[in-house]
Amino acid sequence: MPKVTFLASDPNDNVTVEAEAGDTILDVAFDHDIDLEHNCGGSCACTTCHVIVKEGMDHLSEMEEEEEDRLDMAEGLTLTSRLACQAEIKGDCAVEIPSPLQAFRRATQH
Repeated sequence: MPKVTFLASDPNDNVTVEAEAGDTILDVAFDHDIDLEHNCGGSCACTTCHVIVKEGMDHLSEMEEEEEDRLDMAEGLTLTSRLACQAEIKGDCAVEIPSPLQAFRRATQH
């Protein structure tokens, strides 16, 4: 099973979880109580699930034109930015949730 690591500002808070091949990064975050905004419900209609892929870009699905167009509006856009709702997992990867409004934490911890 592929693994997804959600990177935190403090490396001791990184979370690595298993994923099913074909799941999106957003699916995996949701399934493992990782706090990742997704205002449009994963339909590629906003940029709230913007993540920065730090490792394993080649282990994700190819970016489609709709995602590329939508990402142009994302705050903090980088060359390795993806929308978590569109990036299907094919192998291990590590992602950072860039927005300060989306403070990284497991949803069950406070």
